[in-house]
Amino acid sequence: MRAREIMTSPAVTVTPEVPVRGAAALLVSHGFTALPVVDHDKRLVGIITEADLLRNGYVDEASGKTVGEVMTSPAVAVDVGAQGSKIARVLVDDRIRCLPIVDGSQVVGVVTRRDLVRVLARTDTTVAAEAQRVLDLYGGGRKWTVVVQDGEAVVGADNADEETERVLAALAGSVSGVLRVRVLTGGER
Repeated sequence: MRAREIMTSPAVTVTPEVPVRGAAALLVSHGFTALPVVDHDKRLVGIITEADLLRNGYVDEASGKTVGEVMTSPAVAVDVGAQGSKIARVLVDDRIRCLPIVDGSQVVGVVTRRDLVRVLARTDTTVAAEAQRVLDLYGGGRKWTVVVQDGEAVVGADNADEETERVLAALAGSVSGVLRVRVLTGGER
């Protein structure tokens, strides 16, 4: 599973000129722990976290300050194609709760620890049903079977050529909660 399938998009962002109180209000109203800070071209320039707000002056001292004065910069970010396992490592190793997702240099979404935990919490039955629905919808009119166990989707694809197998793997892999995909042809079953 890749960042593009996990992320919340579009990301709620702020610019460095935003007053600290405005950023704090956005965090509270959305229930976020951090906001990416972008320039006017939507390029990532930093991140403003709850810790930044508390560390750099609480209430009376913070009034009049801007996000640019208290944000963490540079911010850690990953590309939209990053694997979920890499995202988890970054969140844990860097001790952050919110990771901006970029396409080139532009912020296109965010992934939080909760987003990853939500993926883990999905049952195999739920994931299999969604994967089956995706294959039925986009599978070219053929009936494929899907079984999911511990996040691994096994797609039954009798008489499928290599290109069809790649498409089936991509379709099943796009489902939230699918961690790995195996495509079995008639001879492997």
